Amino acid sequence: MAANPEFMNQPQIGFKLDGEDVFAFEGETILQAAKRHGKEIPHLCYSDNLRPDGNCRACVVEIEGERVLAPSCCRKPSEGMNIKAESERAVRSQKMVLELLKSDMPKQSQSPYTLKSELDFWAEKMEVGAPRFKGRSQPQADLSHPAISVNLDACIQCTRCLRACREEQMNDVIGYANRGSHSEIVFDIADPMGASSCVACGECVQACPTGALMPAGNVGLQVADKTVDSTCPYCGVGCLIKYHVKDDKILYTEGRDGYTNHFRLCVKGRYGFNYIHNPLRLTKPLIRREGVPKSTELLDPNDLDKEFREATWEEALDFAANGLKKIRDEKGKKALAGLGSAKGSNEEAYLFQKLVRTGFGSNNIDHCTRLCHASSVVALLECLGSGAVSNPVSDVAQAEVIIIIGSNPTVNHPVGATFMKNAAKRGTKIILMDPNRTPIAKYASHVLQFRPDTDVALLNGIMHTILAENLQNDAYIKQYTEGFDQMRTHLRNYSPEKVAPVCGIDAETIKEVARLYATSKGSMILWGMGVSQHIHGTDNARCLIALALMTGQIGRPGTGLHPLRGQNNVQGASDVGLIPMVYPDYEPVEDPKFRAKYEKLWNTELDPKRGLTTVEMIHAILDGEVFGMYIEGENPAMSDPNQNHARKALASLEHLVVQDIFLTETAGFADVILPASAFYEKTGTFSNTDRRVQMGRQAVNPPGEAKQDLWIIQEIAKRLGCDWNYQGPEDVFNEMRQAMTSIAGMTWERLDQEDSLTYPLENVGDPGQPVIFTDGFPTATGRGRFVPADFIHADELPDNEYPLIFITGRQLEHWHTGSMTRHSATLDSIEPDPVVSVHPLDLEKLGVEPGGFITVESRRGKLSAYARAELGIQQGTVFMAFCYNEASSNLVTNDALDPAAKIPEFKFCAVKAYAGGTPNKRIN
Repeated sequence: MAANPEFMNQPQIGFKLDGEDVFAFEGETILQAAKRHGKEIPHLCYSDNLRPDGNCRACVVEIEGERVLAPSCCRKPSEGMNIKAESERAVRSQKMVLELLKSDMPKQSQSPYTLKSELDFWAEKMEVGAPRFKGRSQPQADLSHPAISVNLDACIQCTRCLRACREEQMNDVIGYANRGSHSEIVFDIADPMGASSCVACGECVQACPTGALMPAGNVGLQVADKTVDSTCPYCGVGCLIKYHVKDDKILYTEGRDGYTNHFRLCVKGRYGFNYIHNPLRLTKPLIRREGVPKSTELLDPNDLDKEFREATWEEALDFAANGLKKIRDEKGKKALAGLGSAKGSNEEAYLFQKLVRTGFGSNNIDHCTRLCHASSVVALLECLGSGAVSNPVSDVAQAEVIIIIGSNPTVNHPVGATFMKNAAKRGTKIILMDPNRTPIAKYASHVLQFRPDTDVALLNGIMHTILAENLQNDAYIKQYTEGFDQMRTHLRNYSPEKVAPVCGIDAETIKEVARLYATSKGSMILWGMGVSQHIHGTDNARCLIALALMTGQIGRPGTGLHPLRGQNNVQGASDVGLIPMVYPDYEPVEDPKFRAKYEKLWNTELDPKRGLTTVEMIHAILDGEVFGMYIEGENPAMSDPNQNHARKALASLEHLVVQDIFLTETAGFADVILPASAFYEKTGTFSNTDRRVQMGRQAVNPPGEAKQDLWIIQEIAKRLGCDWNYQGPEDVFNEMRQAMTSIAGMTWERLDQEDSLTYPLENVGDPGQPVIFTDGFPTATGRGRFVPADFIHADELPDNEYPLIFITGRQLEHWHTGSMTRHSATLDSIEPDPVVSVHPLDLEKLGVEPGGFITVESRRGKLSAYARAELGIQQGTVFMAFCYNEASSNLVTNDALDPAAKIPEFKFCAVKAYAGGTPNKRIN
């Protein structure tokens, strides 16, 4: 066992252990030092990643000169101490503890719930026989939760689950109740687990040493054929995971000790893998039947055979490519467009954008970053010369102040949120700024629940205070920035007293927050799509950047700017050029120097003009400019705003090729559907929100005739005239290194060995740079740029007819458009129905009971769903996740665009709501 990194630089303490001279680092316990020296001491309540409690006493040792035995998991050695872990007295006590615990097991035997019981392991190793003691009265099993089985007859009350829940994840669901023989582990106030506030992160399951808490379905009693070290396919945190596989199916998962998660997972990473085994998976290529017209209605999978027929791969690929080629050759290169995926690997995204640029002949290529953080990237490139985050999420541990704005991290980035909560527990001040009072507010020192749409006014008010009270960092501004004088002049009009009635936050609170942020030793800003998804999203981000620049809160650990990425590879897909205005590494397509570079690398003449963005493609279809599309793993029929408009466009296409794993809402509009590989069925690299390039490894095979995405993309490219012959992801990655200075020093072999590397990593052997902008910025002048932003309103404001504000987002159990999570039996069981969250007083005004039906209507469309009362929602606003096709929130949303980033205004539109209505039929 290696030493814990936190102890490595500490002084050494010499002591004797069973007659052997050993040492401990200062701060290490006897048990930790013993494990590092290869000495095994039984232990059950101890786990490396949890605070030691010393309550099971299986690890007791004898210390010379002391009357009582000491728990080695809690006790730290001192210089010259003589410790005996294998003395007769210590061993007899250790065995007695194990025997007593074993007597409490069901039938006083081995755990009936797992083959990996640590109690069974130690009892066998210590040769503990049948217990001599009477068993206890056993509680009944609690099988009320879809993901977790609770069998407290196997519980030894070690409290590892409690510490994991309260201190690691900080969900505070598990408690220890009563005394003596009545003591027990409880969920909330002794609720069934399925009725408790449990968020199913599974940290308790991973911590349990006996199988008392296990994944549902008795998977703990099955022996895996293999384990595969990989990553998580969901949010941008990029947790490292170990998959346990049997008979080409994933049994269960465990968190690994990665830089991003340190063993922790959320409900999606822990239990959301089983969508790949759903019987609705696409397994054969499909071609639309002749004479069957397209409709703007979503296609029910039960009607699939009426509209599509099965085809061979050769026929489907020829049909797909010939349709695209015909449009390209007859109507021009810009009559085609492509949408790639942030759920796929870097290699897939790189090849897809290369296909569009070289095979189609234009830059009409985009992906979901246009719908999430495009405005953040535009502002970062404009102001700092780089679209990447400056500091990793883990830097919250080193910050004194954390601003979280426009983000609900406990839902959207749950594991990242645990580190924020841990930091708050250690004394870091969290300042939450959001129109909704989200769950992280529980840990915040300041909650600024501002009026929707007023971010710029609030942030300008904070910056005004910093300058008015002379809290800016003049030395930093002088050395590293430009444009400050214009910013100073601009901010004179935004005093806290002036902006307070606009944003709904009192002037003194604005001033207090400004002082906290500016004067701390380290302040960090994390933001989400509540900042970016506005017509003024770029302005919002410009303000956050200016706030960091004027205070010098950037370029050091515990400072900086971090837009939290929503999808597992949205960072990587952007990095490799899956966007219409830049090549890989954000090199502009309109710059002749960079265009010449890629023409040489790809041996093809390239389009000198930027292409269409996602929403612009939809308009171009209806304007008669785009006639064919190739969509790989993206779902615009659910993700695009003003969905009636978007679906009409998709139905109007002359030729649509869709490559996906399910009959998504978009696939129903296709002319040919190509069955692809899910995350767990491929090997490739994925870049998380921290700029970490991480290795994802294939765990199982694609079902039926489904193929690897890389193979499909390459086959289409060949039929469009591209001379490609990549043998696999490693070949593609090696070409990416030629194109991208940021990863030029990464090798496939090193990634395979180390799992995770941070860019910039320009030379082989470099360590990578977790913190960037330490000595200026990658701009033409080397300086960060202040860009003033005036306060403007949303495109569409409430009025007498549409008096409410509609806000969209995500929810914990589901992700993006639900194409993966709603096919997971576990996740769908936890949250099966579409809900609209409304303040209780607004529900009362509308005459809607919680759980009753509510209809939300805008100028573009309407939906009906179940009403959920939420105190954290501001009065006058309603919130909904966009994952439900039977009540699609984007039927309602506004497709007005931010002029700089072309991102739609998902986070604000005017609606009315009324009682009644029912959701449409769910189609998958």
